[in-house]
Amino acid sequence: MLKVGSGTSFAIIASDVIYPTGSGNEYGDKFFRPYQDYDAPIYAIPGNHDWYDGLGGFMRVFCDAPPLKPVPDKGLRGLLWRKPDPIDEERLAEARKLRGRPSQQAEGQAAQPGPYWAIESESLLIVGVDTGIGNVIDRDQTEWLRRVSRDPRPKILVTGKPIYTGNEYKPSPLEDGGTIDDIVRDPAHRYVAAIGGDVHNYQRYPVRLGDGRVIQYVVSGGGGAFMHATHTIERVDVNGVHEDDFRCYPLRGDSLSFYSQLYARRLRMPWLYLTPAEAACIMNERIKNAPVRTPTGPVRITRRMRWAARLLGAWTWPLRLPVDRMFHRYLSELSDWDTPPFFKQFLHVSVTPQELTLRCFAATGCLGQELNPPLEDEVRISLAF
Repeated sequence: MLKVGSGTSFAIIASDVIYPTGSGNEYGDKFFRPYQDYDAPIYAIPGNHDWYDGLGGFMRVFCDAPPLKPVPDKGLRGLLWRKPDPIDEERLAEARKLRGRPSQQAEGQAAQPGPYWAIESESLLIVGVDTGIGNVIDRDQTEWLRRVSRDPRPKILVTGKPIYTGNEYKPSPLEDGGTIDDIVRDPAHRYVAAIGGDVHNYQRYPVRLGDGRVIQYVVSGGGGAFMHATHTIERVDVNGVHEDDFRCYPLRGDSLSFYSQLYARRLRMPWLYLTPAEAACIMNERIKNAPVRTPTGPVRITRRMRWAARLLGAWTWPLRLPVDRMFHRYLSELSDWDTPPFFKQFLHVSVTPQELTLRCFAATGCLGQELNPPLEDEVRISLAF
């Protein structure tokens, strides 16, 4: 990120700054220290994990708000819900020094104005929204979003919950009716892309609207924590997006191979392991798409390979190992993968008056790819309209 991001004006964290719970006392190790050498401001929108302490840590760090004391819910949930940690102000002050250079501060202000915001440039408006825990945009934020969206400049939406993910359409509801995508699709608002976090991988859906416009809907949540599988994504057809126009990282075959290695090791069942070439061929047969990477040498698909792929979720199958929601909920914290490749990613965004360019780079933990980060996807969007 430091190499690719050299010379950038700022960075944005698209939700879930702190994982798995948003304690204000974890920002030293999970935010200030990792990004201490990035020599520009960093803005963020909160995700559901940042809300698990009532947003107290996020508001204290990014918005310089006074320490919050959230009132716990009444009843059973209030008894079982994690209580927010009192913030150690001395510890936080020491952590802030790691990103204390003037170049790392926002020009003209010391903090974000709030958990949702807009960043203005001459050619583009970046609009960040807070989807909270329940993924509903409340009335006050909706009113603000409608007002900001009337600005005449082209726009990118950055949201905690992606609008398209896993070949499904999941727009955040608005408390006063409709969804956030009603605002995005309105031609008067000139949105060209919507980027969501939360899901721990990269996906891109170019959605063509009835008036001929194309909006790029992107999932960019592969910057931390464990990797969400992509091999469980069916052949893409949501809202007319063609499979061959869809992009994801990791590739489905690499995702299948990675999970096969995990379970083969954990369950001591070596027959479950599928090599990257075997997994790529299995997924090509399953999805019937144009392969992004062609395996070297012939690969014969065997019955053992098909059974392994079924158990690992490559097919809809009644008996399969947890690789998706069940894995996320119950097993992810037990699967701390510390051996490269990691299949992490980040976006580089550049803009001119004529064009917006989105590039997805891999962050694998391998030295060669640290020195020369691989470009996994690129899309150029015209702003001349």
